[in-house]
Amino acid sequence: MEINQIYHGNCVEKLKEIESNKVDLIYFDPPFFTQRKHSLTTKDKSKTYEFDDKFNSIEEYLGLIEEVLYQSKRILKTTGSVFLHCDKTASHNIRVVMDKVFGRENFQSEIVWSYKRWSNAKKGLLNAHQVIFFYSKTQDFKFNTLYTDYSATTNLDQILQDRERDENGKSVYKKDKNGNIVLGKEKKGVPLSDVWEIPYLNPKAKERTGYPTQKPVLLLNQILSIVTDEGDLVLDPFCGSGTTCVSAKHLKREFIGIDISIDAVELANSRLREMVISESNLLNKGVNEYHEKTEKELGILQNINAFPVQRNSGIDGFLKEHFEGMPVPVKIQGEHEMLEDAIEKLEKASLGKAYKMKIVVQTKETGLNRLFGFESDVTILKSLELQTKELIKKNSYSVSNESRTLLGC
Repeated sequence: MEINQIYHGNCVEKLKEIESNKVDLIYFDPPFFTQRKHSLTTKDKSKTYEFDDKFNSIEEYLGLIEEVLYQSKRILKTTGSVFLHCDKTASHNIRVVMDKVFGRENFQSEIVWSYKRWSNAKKGLLNAHQVIFFYSKTQDFKFNTLYTDYSATTNLDQILQDRERDENGKSVYKKDKNGNIVLGKEKKGVPLSDVWEIPYLNPKAKERTGYPTQKPVLLLNQILSIVTDEGDLVLDPFCGSGTTCVSAKHLKREFIGIDISIDAVELANSRLREMVISESNLLNKGVNEYHEKTEKELGILQNINAFPVQRNSGIDGFLKEHFEGMPVPVKIQGEHEMLEDAIEKLEKASLGKAYKMKIVVQTKETGLNRLFGFESDVTILKSLELQTKELIKKNSYSVSNESRTLLGC
């Protein structure tokens, strides 16, 4: 079987064509046993992609998984690894099968892919993660340690100072014979954990193809970087839209993709020609970069029982309680912003949303100075700080007048 190709066919049969001890990494994203047909239409509405995730029984489903795993183990190098992607539907069953095929001693990690998605779920906890099982073929597996940045709450001493174990096995700061703290060696950061916060592909992402259950290239890049090097061979027996192969090509790895859907094969080949990969500003800048609200703004939102919205110039938050069945957007007047400008920004951000109520929180004493070119039904709510200032000013004025009266001024 030639490398750097996408093959159409049954993955079990295609895997039999690959020689033993050939592959460095196998990534699986099989059906999740959802017992339904998945379909999604492309952004331009030109094509609908579908795949069937229906099985007669859990036994039939696990039988397929086991057969694919046995063939995968055969073609893996002794230094190779497998990553199997699943969710809560059958993860507990799959873990048992993987222990059986690869041995419990070769289980390395249960990776939690954590992400945020909007949902209208009415009952139960919101699904916000999927699971990736990491197994090696032997204990002699390849592994590249990746590092992440220290969290904002990390103590500076933890970064700068060396540590050692005391007589009780407790980690303590290392000291020299004079009792002085010993500075540690240069550190690369914090070793990557088994919880990965990688954004789910949003509907407007450049790499979004319209294929159901498409995974982000960033997720596959991380997997490939952990257990492969340039020139290594990566295989995906359920390649779908081809994300694994796109990642492999991007990172200068060899690849083989297999899928039973000819539409998926054609889509994967198209992606390999175009090589469109979305960048994540969330990962590049860090989560805290998007927490742009000041403590004052957060306090104002908290006072009116609203939650904040980041990265929106026209809306700073929404009330936690709806009005007439609709969300209530809130805009806070900025420090150097006229009240009418704040109202106009909120109105523009609310176009086409049919909100029943909109609120601008006034933070400065200056009122409206001009008429709008449109009708506005925004409710103006003075902040507690502004109300307090006006109250003090009013009382000061009253006291001043009383003093003048007494003095005969």
